[in-house]
Amino acid sequence: MNPIAATCLFTAAALAVAGLGAAFGPPTGSTAKETPVRTLTTADGRTISAAGHDVTPLSREAVAELAKSLTPEQYRITQNAGTERPFCGTLLDNKKDGMYVCVVCGLPLFKSEHKFTSGTGWPSFFTGFDPAHVAEKTDTSHGMVRTEINCARCDAHLGHVFPDGPPPTNLRYCLNSESLEFVEKGQPVPKESQPVMTTETAYFAGGCFWGVEHGFQMIPGVFTVESGYQQGTVDNPTYKQVCTGNTGHAESVKVVFDPATVSYETLLRFFMALHDPTQLNRQGPDFGTQYRSGVYTVGDDQLTTAKKVLAELQASSAFAGRTIVTEVEPAKAFYAAEDYHQDYIEKTGRACHVNIHGAFKAAGLEEPTGKPAGH
Repeated sequence: MNPIAATCLFTAAALAVAGLGAAFGPPTGSTAKETPVRTLTTADGRTISAAGHDVTPLSREAVAELAKSLTPEQYRITQNAGTERPFCGTLLDNKKDGMYVCVVCGLPLFKSEHKFTSGTGWPSFFTGFDPAHVAEKTDTSHGMVRTEINCARCDAHLGHVFPDGPPPTNLRYCLNSESLEFVEKGQPVPKESQPVMTTETAYFAGGCFWGVEHGFQMIPGVFTVESGYQQGTVDNPTYKQVCTGNTGHAESVKVVFDPATVSYETLLRFFMALHDPTQLNRQGPDFGTQYRSGVYTVGDDQLTTAKKVLAELQASSAFAGRTIVTEVEPAKAFYAAEDYHQDYIEKTGRACHVNIHGAFKAAGLEEPTGKPAGH
């Protein structure tokens, strides 16, 4: 038999290796996690992802028009939920830097730095470009129960996702090469793959991240808020490790926002009133260096703004006789906390140490109607 033909045989063994030969379900003790999906709806009704891309679902007519330019194999896979033969995809062994976009509509779906060799015969990634760019639905075909993944904008079939990938997500997005196009780093990015809105990222540490996360989630213009660990010396730390105080990490939050709607300075003033920046290595009942107050900046502009605002606050009557101990440093690696920490206040309705009412007032923001769980 021709060696190439042999490699491309779509066998039951290959299905089993890929995780397709058995019913899909999280294994016992699975810690699979992914960032919550958060989007912004514009005045004209468009849905924008945290990465700044328009992910508004296209009409069937629009998709049909785009699909006219597909090859027969691309059409079979993306429009009829087909699967290419293992070890035959053109992007399986691609190791170049860049991003992988939807072959139908051009929406960015995955990044090269998140690609790994799974041994299954299909391109694999442990996380997506943005959680809002990939949609999931239950697939019960072939006598199995799996999670199908599709392009959130045009609903093109991409592949499946399984809970057997590497850390930190423990997920394996199993893709068909024919459903993707690769845009190499440094090459022109097609218009349909470009963001329509510019987003910015900021990092804040103010004691237990549950309440800080909840407070920022209430601000218009904020896309996503994620709890995690930052400014430490250990890669991918666990909550248990951070709690020892030996890793050097602070419990922080990653805030992705639209600078055209809310400024970094406004977020900073909100944060400084949200917690007590005069408490050293503690916040309320929580003690330890992991609960320290910190502003971790991205770029010179944020650093300059942070130093200016903190100096202004320290000189104000509100802090007369009290010293602000908030550390201001360039942001180091941020590691997302375990899934049960994400959206904790929203999930449980519990209160936290934060002063949400005072923070909205200090930042000059209109407080949302209703009493938030964090009050």
